[in-house]
Order: sequence, then C-alpha cells, then structure tokens
Amino acid sequence: MRYAQNTEVSSDKSRGEIERILQKYGASGFMYGWKGDAAVIAFEMHGKSIKFILPLPNKNDKKFKVTPKREYLRTEQEAYQAWEQACRQKWRALTLCIKAKLEASESGITTFEHEFLAHFVMPGGQIFGDYIIPQIEEARKSGRLPRLMIGYKTKED
Repeated sequence: MRYAQNTEVSSDKSRGEIERILQKYGASGFMYGWKGDAAVIAFEMHGKSIKFILPLPNKNDKKFKVTPKREYLRTEQEAYQAWEQACRQKWRALTLCIKAKLEASESGITTFEHEFLAHFVMPGGQIFGDYIIPQIEEARKSGRLPRLMIGYKTKED
C-alpha cells in the first residue's frame, strides 16, 4: 500500500504545508507551478536553488476510467475523483519527502547537500540528478569516472 493512498488532504493543503515547512527551516524563496502532467516545487535555501518535479497522473489514463478490479466503467465524476485521489497521494508523499530531508539534515543525521544534491538547480535550469545519473550509470558500465568527477583518481591515473 502506498503512503497516503487514501488521504483526504487536498493537494492545495499539501502545497501550503510544504511552503510552511520550508519557511520553518529557513528557505529564502519558494515557488510552485504546473504544466501538463507535472508540478514543480522550487525553493532557495543555504544559498542553493532546489527543484522538485512531481509527476502527476494523466487524467485520461484508463486506470481512472474503470474500477481497480475492472468490474465496471466509472462515471466521468468518479473518474475525476479517482484521478484527484491519486494527485493528493503524490502531494502527500512529496510533503513527507521534503520534511524528512530537512529534518534529517537539521538533526545532523546527514547534510543538506547530501539530502538535496540530486535536486540542485544547475546553470540552465537542469537539475543535477538528471545531469549526473546517466553519467554514473555509464561510469558503472565503463569503469571510468564521469568528466564532472575530474580530480578524483581512477584506475588509469
């Protein structure tokens, strides 16, 4: 069972909670937006820009048009409610994720940089994780470090 699968907390309330959490932990800026099937939460903290892209379910997905056991077709209203429930679950999970990362770094379990590194905004707007993860996979396959890791010793050095 997924976290908050049956939540009644609206997506709006979760977004507001994320903003309040970020203020509590010292963020100096916050923004939210959406386009198509994705929402964006971005904030500034500790001199860094952080961005989370939240994939949202597609309203037209067949899973919203039929019941889970595919016993019958849902009405348009029922399909919308099922889609909205899936969106609420995603927003609750993101709220938990951000709060846990901030608390872990605040408590000294880890650092802010370790927790949010994949979400750091790079020049040009790309997030670091999207940039480095393919390079890490290539490094794993080839045994050579990515170019970004110049300065670290490799087997060939």
